Amino acid sequence: MIDRASITAKNIAVFGLGKSGISSALALAGYGANVLAWDDNENSRDHAKGVGISLSDLYAADWGQIDALILSPGIPLYHPEPHGVAKLAQQSGCETIGDIEILGRVEQDSRFIGITGTNGKSTTTALIGHVLDASGYSIEVGGNLGKPSLDMKSLGKDGVYVLEMSSYQIDLTPSLAFDAAILLNITPDHLERHGGMDGYVKAK
Repeated sequence: MIDRASITAKNIAVFGLGKSGISSALALAGYGANVLAWDDNENSRDHAKGVGISLSDLYAADWGQIDALILSPGIPLYHPEPHGVAKLAQQSGCETIGDIEILGRVEQDSRFIGITGTNGKSTTTALIGHVLDASGYSIEVGGNLGKPSLDMKSLGKDGVYVLEMSSYQIDLTPSLAFDAAILLNITPDHLERHGGMDGYVKAK
């Protein structure tokens, strides 16, 4: 398992260099990891190079030497079929996770509140963050809302991360145990991504 103590010198792939992918690549490099970053989109790769991220073609990588894949949430993990890079990771037995999972592992002393549901996540997340902030807690609000998870400041044992969680992000967050979790509602959505309603309910 990749955690704060073991990140240094690990080979960690990051696929998908949008907002969260760029944040993940920079944060992991800051933790001392050897980051192998790639995106199918040439403009995204150029942007990553422009902010100091070295690129590695993950289609040609030696997956036996990669310790974990950080996958951007919008990239298919299972349905309608795994993206080619996700499939390479799965075939090699490489752990595939997201940026929120990394946040949970490096900030194990903090508390976490997760909010999910088809509708109302952002409003509920923002409201909980406002109430906790007004009550004097040290907080960060994010996840599917606002800043990328690995751009958040370290809060320590007195801090609370309030995170909006999409079903895509939940799929990539296998071990984070929230101190409080809220499931608002489930109505049909993203069914092609989860293989139908049963898969969507299971993800939530």
